[in-house]
Parts: sequence; structure tokens; C-alpha cells
Amino acid sequence: MTPPRTPQIPVVVLAGFLGSGKTTLLNHLLQHRAGNRIGVIVNDFGSIEIDAMTVAGQVGSTVSLGNGCLCCAVDASELDTYLDTLTRPAARLDVIVIEASGLAEPQELVRMLLASDNPRIRYGGLVEVVDAAEFEGTRDRHPEIDRHLAVADLVVLNKTDRVGEAEHARLREAVAAAGSRAAVVSATYGRIDPGLLFDPVLRPDEDEKIRQLTFEDLFLEERAAQAGDEHAGHLHTAYESVSFTADVPLDPRRFMSFLDTRPEGLYRIKGFADFGTGDRDNRYALHAVGRFLRFVPQQWGRDEQRLTQLVLIGSGIDAEALHKELSDCRESGAPAPDADATQDATHDPERSMWGVLRYVQQPDVQQPDVQQPDVEQPDVEQPDVQQPDVEQPDDDARP
Repeated sequence: MTPPRTPQIPVVVLAGFLGSGKTTLLNHLLQHRAGNRIGVIVNDFGSIEIDAMTVAGQVGSTVSLGNGCLCCAVDASELDTYLDTLTRPAARLDVIVIEASGLAEPQELVRMLLASDNPRIRYGGLVEVVDAAEFEGTRDRHPEIDRHLAVADLVVLNKTDRVGEAEHARLREAVAAAGSRAAVVSATYGRIDPGLLFDPVLRPDEDEKIRQLTFEDLFLEERAAQAGDEHAGHLHTAYESVSFTADVPLDPRRFMSFLDTRPEGLYRIKGFADFGTGDRDNRYALHAVGRFLRFVPQQWGRDEQRLTQLVLIGSGIDAEALHKELSDCRESGAPAPDADATQDATHDPERSMWGVLRYVQQPDVQQPDVQQPDVEQPDVEQPDVQQPDVEQPDDDARP
């Protein structure tokens, strides 16, 4: 049975200790939102500075940012309530970003999202922002940063203009040594390409003709006028995007083997997979962020060309190797790593889909155990209490 095709809004968790540059990165996303209407939820935080505008946040407040975006300041216990509000069709939002408090446990927010019964959201990833220049000092004050890095889907190594090349390389190694399998991108002033987190939105012409002048419009006009600003228009991040198309169906077992062993640095996979005889009625929309994976079956159109179309986004990935691995996932490719050639050639199509169906959310059944299986379990059994030792230092509570 195919679940109803309810449009789902990605929810991105933006975390990092005080001073790392979370708010700067959030401002950047709002200024380069690629046509998206963004809902911002500020968790346990009093205010958010948005360039010339200051949104004073009291718990329970919702403020329009004048560009179709909304900003809320909420307590974590009210997260579901505000997600319900922001995902109503009338809000017309495309992306929701939760800015976690600098002292929050991000995995708790992730767990709440994965356990949510809101059918209009999907997990959009945990982004951990790290101050490159103050990494060791932050680690001394907050040793739990290693745990945060280990559960992140994307690590933004910010303020890299303040460290030399050797230190930069050492920091990237330190992030990996903390147990992180996340893609790591380097940035200055929080400037990452929004394409890492969400896709551009193209709206009907009539919608654009009547829209108000947005904060993003004003910002870009101001930047264009500042010819002497060497940073204007530059997005300081390095990542690769790989496209793959196949007119031969994928073997589901081979494809699941590829997904289970996907390389470090591969942050997002999106698109549609054709599994041929595994399910002749449906194509499978794929959303993968970090280690999170979800398939959504969608019925083929009567005259629709049956293709697999995927886009893979990451940092430090080998495009040629990815193309070869995906090509080997086609029905005419090499045998799956866990099966011999005879078994692979004669396998039951229904049984071959079992691995895929594990990651299909049924209409009335939540399956949080299939999400983030390798990072969520160690910490979720802990009581929902903020670490008392991290609440004490105030000296780094600076913008």
C-alpha cells in the first residue's frame, strides 16, 4: 500500500556552542534562501540578531520576518506544537530551521523530530557549527562537543580564516577522530551554500509579481552596491554535487548495500529510484541525510518514463567512484556483495525489497528505530536533563 503523498517539509537542526557562529550562519541562510520561505524556531534562546532587525523572542512568540519567513522562540517541550503551526498549508513554508541553544543537547532535538507523529515534516539533518579558532578552548570547557560531533550529519568548520593551513588540516582530523562520519565543510562568516541544506524553489510568476520586497532582496541590493566588499557574493564552502541517471532498474539489494556503506563526506542523497520487478507500480523517492534514510513510494504516471534519477551532495567525495558504484547497482551490474551470482540472478523480487521497505514510513506506524541507527541509541536513554556542568560558564556567551 502506498502512503498518502503528503508534502513534507525538511526540518534542519542548527547546533553549536556559544560563539561558534550559528546565528551568523542562520542569517546567511535567510539572506540566501534560494526562494524558500523559511520557518525559524529558536530553542531556549532570548533573541536572534538578524542584521539590521532584532526579533525579540519570548517563549511562545511568532514573528514575521517580512520575506515569507517566520521566527518563533520556543521551549523544547513545545516543539511539536510549533511544528504543527509552522507546517500548516496556510504558512506556505518550504524549510524549517531549529537553532538550538548553545548549551542544548542537539541529539535530544533530533530524537524529538524522529519521534514526531507530524506527517508534514521530515528530518533535514543536524548541522554542528564549530569555531575553528577556539576549538581546543571549547573542547576544554565542553568536552561533550565530541559527542555532538559524533551525531552530526554535517559539520561546518567556521572562522577558518583565523587559522593557518596546517591548523586547518589538523582540525579536520580532530573532528574525524571524535567519531564523526559527517561531511565537513569549511567556512568563513558562516557562509555555506544553502544548496547543502535545501533546494531552490521556483514559484509561479503570478506569485512573484505580487510579492513584497523581501529582506533577501534588500540585502543583495546593498551587497551589490558595496563594490569594495571583498566578501560580497562569495560562498566560502567546498562541496561536490554528483548526478546519476539510469534507464535500467536498480537491484534493490545492491542499492541498499551501496547505501549501507556510503562513504564519509556524502551528506545528502535525493531523487527517485526505479526498482523494476521489485515494485512495478511505484518509483521510490529517496531522502538521505547523513545516516538518516527514508523511502517514499510514489505511483508511476501512465506514460512516465521509468528512470532512476539521483543527486548526491557531499564534501571530499569521489565522483567517479560513486558513478561506478551506482552503475553496479543496476540489474545488469555485478553481483551484490552479500550474495553469489546464482542467488542474485534468481532472487524473489518481493524478498529483494525487504531492505528498502524497512525505510518506508507506513501511514499509521512510526518507525524511529530505522533512523540514525548508528548514532541515536547511545545517548537517547539518558534522562532529559541538560548537563549541569555546561550551564555554569558565562564568559563565552557572546554574539
